[in-house]
Amino acid sequence: MRPALEKEYGYTHAVKIGDDLKISGAVSMNESGVIVAPGDMEQQMKNCYSDLETILQHYGYTFDDVVVENIYTTNMADFIKVSGFRNTIYKKQFPTGTWLEVKGLAVSGQLIEIDMEAHKTK
Repeated sequence: MRPALEKEYGYTHAVKIGDDLKISGAVSMNESGVIVAPGDMEQQMKNCYSDLETILQHYGYTFDDVVVENIYTTNMADFIKVSGFRNTIYKKQFPTGTWLEVKGLAVSGQLIEIDMEAHKTK
């Protein structure tokens, strides 16, 4: 929900289709597009989840509604060390998804990006 950055990078952060919500990759950045907590995997991950929670809430969803979560990281070993934080987010069940180590991400200093899909049954 950063309209200027969405336009600059050419994406939409979230799209609601019926009962489904698709959220583009959340990153640890400020409103100006600058990476927050460079070099700190744990803080970047927490910032991603904070961003995702804001988007979920905006559309009336919670982490309990998340059915798919994909995590992209430049350092899987570092992510695995801090991944236990996810236990504080997913209380009902973990979503499906993929964890993938990549050579690089969109912004220099970015260590992690998380996208997700949520579904709400009426």
